[in-house]
Amino acid sequence: MKKRLLVVFLALAMIFALAACGTSSDTTTETASAAEESAEETTGETYNVGVVQLVQHVALDAATEGFQDKLTELIEADGGTVNFDVQNASGDSATCATIVNGFVSSGVDLIMANATPALQAAQAGTDEIPVLGTSVTDYGTALGIDDWAGTTGSNISGTSDLAPLEDQAKMLQELFPDAKNVGMLYCSAEPNSQYQIDVITPLLEDMGYTCTTYTFTDSNDVASVAEKAAQESDVVYIPTDNTAASCAEAINNVLLPAKVPAICGEEGLCSGCGVATLSISYYDLGTQTGEMAYEILVNGADPAEMEIEYAPTVTKKYNAEIVDELGIEIPDDYEAIEES
Repeated sequence: MKKRLLVVFLALAMIFALAACGTSSDTTTETASAAEESAEETTGETYNVGVVQLVQHVALDAATEGFQDKLTELIEADGGTVNFDVQNASGDSATCATIVNGFVSSGVDLIMANATPALQAAQAGTDEIPVLGTSVTDYGTALGIDDWAGTTGSNISGTSDLAPLEDQAKMLQELFPDAKNVGMLYCSAEPNSQYQIDVITPLLEDMGYTCTTYTFTDSNDVASVAEKAAQESDVVYIPTDNTAASCAEAINNVLLPAKVPAICGEEGLCSGCGVATLSISYYDLGTQTGEMAYEILVNGADPAEMEIEYAPTVTKKYNAEIVDELGIEIPDDYEAIEES
């Protein structure tokens, strides 16, 4: 009897032990699975983004800053990280190409090209890595697309810094209705500048102005070309032009002593040598580009199908210092450009 009870007891003990082991194993497996799921939820992807910027000046710097701020904000909100490799070409198109080739070799996830020559270098450098441009005036002109319809159909999309040219022409007429001769001052090496001049010239001519072009090839001949424009013009129009923006002080040193005002295509340029501009926010343009980058990197958007985006608002602004120097009366609906 005792032996039978002992056998029964041992059998029951073995059953409980096996059951306990099974429960422990199941619990361990469930705990490990939960930990893995939690890690997946809190640990996002890491993205590497290359930024090639043509030249350092206020507008392009603001666009790059806005791009980095917005993309970082969006990626980190998902628990991920983004690393930026920001490189400046110091105004040299060949250096843009070298920078892009470096990004391609390192296998970045996306390239942001700030200004037209940077975008053109990215176009030549890769047809696989997604590319977003910013501070680019006209993508059809920049990329050599004749039948431009708003999308590139390639690995490229981005944002445009083009303010309405018709409104810029109206601004010139509003401020200088008695002027006769308008000097169109810009860099011949920048296709987007040529595009703006081609569009705004007939608008001004329809208003009765005589328009004459004055082109410089690079920073070396800016001063001499500006002097000729100042001698022969009542007012000068300078489009959104990276070379002009980087040489704004040299242009102002010619125009201001000659008492010749300039209407400019963007605020950074106007703050250096202009009277007034129809301004966009380049920082906001950069944040738009950052939002587009997020859609590509995280949500798998196809740049080929993403329409080029434009600044949502424009503002009439004036350079108070130059306006006072020239004694020009500015309407009340203009805002003074803040001093940096």
